[in-house]
Amino acid sequence: MAKHNASNVRIKREYFIYLKEAQRRDEGSVDAIAKALSRFEEANSHKDFKTFHRSQAVAFKQKLDKQTAVRTGKPLSRATVHSTLSALRAFFIWLAGQPGYKSRLSYADADYFNLAEKDVRVATATRQKPFPSIEQVHNVIAAMPDGTPIEKRNRALLAFALLTGARDGALASFRLKHVDLLQGRVDQDARDVRTKAGKTFSTWFFPVGGDALKIVQDWCQYLRVTMLWCENDPLFPPTQIGISENGGFIPVGLRRDECWHGAGPIRHIFRKAFEAAGLPYFNPHSFRDTLVQLGEQVCPTIEAFKAWSQNLGHERVMTTLTSYGTITPHRQAELIRGMGTEKGMRGKQASTFEPEFVAKVMAAMQNIADNERS
Repeated sequence: MAKHNASNVRIKREYFIYLKEAQRRDEGSVDAIAKALSRFEEANSHKDFKTFHRSQAVAFKQKLDKQTAVRTGKPLSRATVHSTLSALRAFFIWLAGQPGYKSRLSYADADYFNLAEKDVRVATATRQKPFPSIEQVHNVIAAMPDGTPIEKRNRALLAFALLTGARDGALASFRLKHVDLLQGRVDQDARDVRTKAGKTFSTWFFPVGGDALKIVQDWCQYLRVTMLWCENDPLFPPTQIGISENGGFIPVGLRRDECWHGAGPIRHIFRKAFEAAGLPYFNPHSFRDTLVQLGEQVCPTIEAFKAWSQNLGHERVMTTLTSYGTITPHRQAELIRGMGTEKGMRGKQASTFEPEFVAKVMAAMQNIADNERS
């Protein structure tokens, strides 16, 4: 059985260039699409795309329903199936307009990669994401040792993630020059920092309490004064590996020459820290959910929450509310039950609302919409 098709390889290369240069897709998105195409080719015995028929799409969907995930051994999730089929549909729509394929493919044939409506709803449903409470994060940080430079770095890494809500790619690429301790700010400059979609913005340290701020201040002071590092050196340097007396590899310190190339080591540090504290693993991105929950509790006005949202790098406050602002089921029950009590309604009947209150809410929501359109 053929393991590749030269004609397919050439046209896929053109498609990937189109995605990257014309559609401005990043490498991660292109890699995911390439994986979807490879999955289809393997199931279709690497037949030439020019011989594509709608029956192949139907057969492929049936095979996906029977496949299992390599990592878990369980059937592929509806989300994985949906994203795979969506990538294939988009590819064959593009392919039907290319020279040499126009006379062989129909745009309508690509629609046979569509998933059933009920499966699409399952795949795209918003579900409760697990994330740590602010108290849990503080406990994890407090339990982390700080005797060696590596341990100091690891503790400062979690503290900084809580203070800023920075994504793991940004955490891996920050340099000392990006942190302004006097202003309590970090500049996420896309020229140096691996931010999402190459966005540049500033984040002022969130008021999270605890020792997080002092830990970060001490870490920056340690790098600048004790280690004599300069502003262009990594904020969270990779581990320097050396050789032990027995000839094995061991960590011996911190590397000054470059930042981490990926976020894998950062996730490993988070995993070990939570495990050491007796808690389930929460990835760096989950801290953003923690901060949004905190913002919902402490922001006194809608304007304040808008600032909180911008501090996370969101241009629209609805992104914060819809993607991160989901209320936990426990808190949801607490709020609903409280609405019918004298304390929850401030002495009012649960079935009535003050017109002035409704008017204020409507006006505030309109202001948000107007600000986001401007």
